[in-house]
Amino acid sequence: MNFTLHIWRQANAQSKGHFETYQIENISPDCSFLEMLDILNEKLINDHIDHPICFDNDCREGICGMCGLYINGRPHGNDDGITTCQLHMRKFNNGEDIWIEPWRAKAFPVIKDLVVNRSAFDKIIQAGGYISVTTGGVPDANTILIPKHKADMAMDAAECIGCGACVAACKNASAMLFVGAKVSHLALLPQGQIEAQNRVKNMVCKMDELGFGSCTNTYACEAECPKQIKRQNIARLNRQFIGANIGSDRKK
Repeated sequence: MNFTLHIWRQANAQSKGHFETYQIENISPDCSFLEMLDILNEKLINDHIDHPICFDNDCREGICGMCGLYINGRPHGNDDGITTCQLHMRKFNNGEDIWIEPWRAKAFPVIKDLVVNRSAFDKIIQAGGYISVTTGGVPDANTILIPKHKADMAMDAAECIGCGACVAACKNASAMLFVGAKVSHLALLPQGQIEAQNRVKNMVCKMDELGFGSCTNTYACEAECPKQIKRQNIARLNRQFIGANIGSDRKK
């Protein structure tokens, strides 16, 4: 398969970026998208055409959330429920033009080319996405009774890998789906109740501080999430946040 690639090149966060066009030929339809970029980089280096294209990747198994690329107007490309590393070239037509860009959000500044700084997500987690209560020894699993439907919902929310596709898909660059998932998987379990109020307030405040936009309920985040995190987590986040603030007012 042959493709024309239009790839965003940018030296650093301060530089003005632009698209560069590259031709690539004889790509196997079973080749993954990142493998195709590897092949292109080898060509650029061996033929002394250009500097290799920088892009994030790590596990290449759809687990780590590193490989965030905006491909033909969609985060992670033209397939549902997958990360960029799981996208294969058979999903494209032979001879197709492919446009490849980084995530575009104020909170995700470009580092170089297709690589963006997603440490804003780490800062939100550091603000409250954990349990710090001293619980002593690890109890037996069957001593803490959790209804199955709540355990299932908590596990579904915990599947979020923090790739940032929800932010990239949102017209406001909102992180509500990410924060909703991180709040939900703890809020649904008894272990997360003690710090629940402080957790949601701290994480939402940090999200706003870092420059993420507000949610306007277009649900593009849910549509493009590679782990198919549900928008109901945003509703739960809002309920938790309102409840935490009402609780604080009553204490005053």
